[in-house]
Order: sequence, then structure tokens, then C-alpha cells
Amino acid sequence: MSGRLEGRLIGLGVTGSIAAYKAVELLRLLRAEGADVAVMLTPSAAKFVGPLSFRALSRHPVETELLDLLPDGRIGHIVLGDSADAIVVAPATAHFLGAMANGLASDVVTATCLASAAPVVVAPAMDGDMWTHPATQTNVARLRDVFRYTIVEPDAGPLASGQSGVGRLVELPVIVDAVVAAVTGRPVRAPDAAARPPIAETVRDADLGGRRLVVTAGGTREPIDPVRFIGNRSTGKMGVAVVRAALDRGARVTLLAAHLEVPLPEDDGLTVVPVSSTADLEAALAAATATGFDALVMAAAVADYRPAATVDHKLERGGPLTLQLEPTPDLLAGVARVVSGRDPRPFLVGFAAETGSLERAADKLRRKGVDLLVANDVAEPGSGFGTDTNRVSILAAGGSRDDLPVLSKRAVADAILDRVAEALDARDAAAQTSS
Repeated sequence: MSGRLEGRLIGLGVTGSIAAYKAVELLRLLRAEGADVAVMLTPSAAKFVGPLSFRALSRHPVETELLDLLPDGRIGHIVLGDSADAIVVAPATAHFLGAMANGLASDVVTATCLASAAPVVVAPAMDGDMWTHPATQTNVARLRDVFRYTIVEPDAGPLASGQSGVGRLVELPVIVDAVVAAVTGRPVRAPDAAARPPIAETVRDADLGGRRLVVTAGGTREPIDPVRFIGNRSTGKMGVAVVRAALDRGARVTLLAAHLEVPLPEDDGLTVVPVSSTADLEAALAAATATGFDALVMAAAVADYRPAATVDHKLERGGPLTLQLEPTPDLLAGVARVVSGRDPRPFLVGFAAETGSLERAADKLRRKGVDLLVANDVAEPGSGFGTDTNRVSILAAGGSRDDLPVLSKRAVADAILDRVAEALDARDAAAQTSS
């Protein structure tokens, strides 16, 4: 039996009320009515409930930042505004009501409403005195009488402040009924799925929830003088992909960030420690190792050599310049030695960038003492520095080797973290059995 919203695209805007957690269930109810739902979160709403649950249930990317683009490069709030059959904002805060009544596109929810000709349903939730304040009532009247928005007024009852009054988010089926009424008799605005927000990549379970991961990313820079350095071609794309995947799977992540050419996610679960040289990274790893972590993913491109001496002034241009280089320490092998006797021992993942052949990878796995080694041929098209894809072989300490096809770096990151999550679960289960 078809639901009352079959074939419809509904935009669900969530603002920063304590009732934001109820929006997850509202999404379920809209889906049960047959709706395709795309979710928008204001920054304050994301502090109450993260995007992962919404993304898993809606199967669409969750819009959280006004300037973010969809994975296919389109502007998210414009696409949703043009294709949604209705937009429902629930819960709607007093701030949203004021901003919307005055046409202020301060976040992705207000911007989408401004960019859309679709009917808008607003379900406020706030403290009782805020709801009855003349400013709030003036904004509500403007939205209802001038903008023709449907206002689903709040209920009376206990409030988050501990007081009782009118301000509770109305029962969710009432909001669903209002959405159904708003679209009844209207044609579907965008029946072609290509005109709607794209389907998100497969969402993983939060199988790293409560885990602490340390990830290194980017290329180190070894100083010659205050101006010049020896560097490499790493952009940090692979390491940052691991960070994003780990955050989406519930981990708390410390990123030891060398030189990066990609933006970092904004997430409360992410701590960023900037580093520059191999010596900086060595010190940061020592600090992280002393604090403790569940897994280390060493995706940074660490220099193999550095100048034996660094001068404190800019070298003047002149004749030939000879640099004496010295090998840098193997940082990952050093971490492996330090944690070897710990119980529980953290899981260690290394990377090996090779050219022409991966024959040395198995030996590197043994020498470094890691659990997994991710090897790739950086000279292969689509598998080197700066690309959005990678083709890797994942070698395990137990002797297995998985040769993956060319995948997006995010897909490679998830393939690595699948193994990390499984190994950590097995480690904990074994500890419980032996205790």
C-alpha cells in the first residue's frame, strides 16, 4: 500500500532546539509515508544530534554548511530548494523564526527556504516565555500571513527548562499530517531522481564508536634554511579520507597534520595537531603514544632523508650547493617497539608508496612491526599523490594480501577501517574471554 507521500521529496530542516533528537523519528515517519527525505542541519542542531543517523536513514548527504557542495559538485541548498515538494522545519527555534521572517539566510535551513517555491511547514519548539514573547509572535504571524507558511503550533507541557507551558514540539504525526496537507493536489516537482540531491555512499555502522584513532596525513618538510625545505608530493587526500571515514563511524580522531592541500572536516570528534618536519611528527607521535590510542593509521608521507645541518639564515644564491643528507628515523617502527608490550596493544596501520612494483611491501610490513600495510604504486595513473582515487594492496601481518581495484580514496579508507574495526572487536572479545 502506497503512503500518502509516495514519490515526494521532502526537505527536513532541523534547528538547534533540545527537541532536535525527535527529528530522527520524524524522518522515519516521513519515510514510512513513502517520502524521499533530504535533511538540513544548522550548526547548533548538529551539536544536539549528528548527521550520521540522518544520512543513514535518508540515504542522502546531509546539508550542514551553507557553502558546501554536493558530491556531484552542485550547490546543495539550491538543488533541494528547486526539487523539494515541501520543506518542513522541525523543531524550529525562535532564532529560525526571526531570521526567516526577515529573510536572513544565515544557515543552510533558512537559505533553502528562501531558495524554494515549495510550501513550508514550520513546527516551533522553545521555552514558553520565548514562544509568547511579542517578537516571536510577530515573526510567526509574518511567516503565516505574509509568507503563507503552515505553522504547527507547539503543545503545552513540561519544557526542557524544568518549567511547564506552551512550547513543546507538537506530536510528530501532527507534523506529518501538515506536510501531507501542504502537498495534496500539487504535482510532484522533480520526479526525475537526477534533479534531486544524490544518493549518499553506503553509510557504515558506528563500529568505531568510543574508539580513539590517531591518523597522520600530508607531507613533511625538512628545513634547509628559514626559506627552503625538502618536501614531497603528498597532498594529504588519503589521510584526510581516513579521518572523515573514522569520524563518520563514531571514532574520536587525533590528526597529526603535516602539509595538507585539502580541507579538514569540522567535527567535535576531531583534534588537529599541526606538524611540519619529521622531528615534529616524531614528537607528536610520542605524545599521542604516551596518552594512548586504539589504532594508529600512519598515512603521512614522511621524508626518508633530511639535511644533516640546518642554517639559521637564508643561503645566498651563488655557485653549486651541496647538501649532506641523513636518514630520518623510522617513526612507525619506533611506535611499534614502544607499544609492543602493552595490553591491550593498539592496532597499527602503515602505508608504503612504491614505484613500479610492490615487491618490497611484505618486507616493510615485517620490519615495521605493523598489523596492516597499505601499499600502492604512486607512478600508476589514478593511484598517486593528489588523485581522488587509489589502487592499493592491503597486506596483513598474518600473511594475507588483498589487491583492491581502483577506488575512491574514501572507499579505500573504509576498506582499511573495516579491518581496523574487526581487529579491535576481536581483541576486546578475546580479552573478555580470558578474564
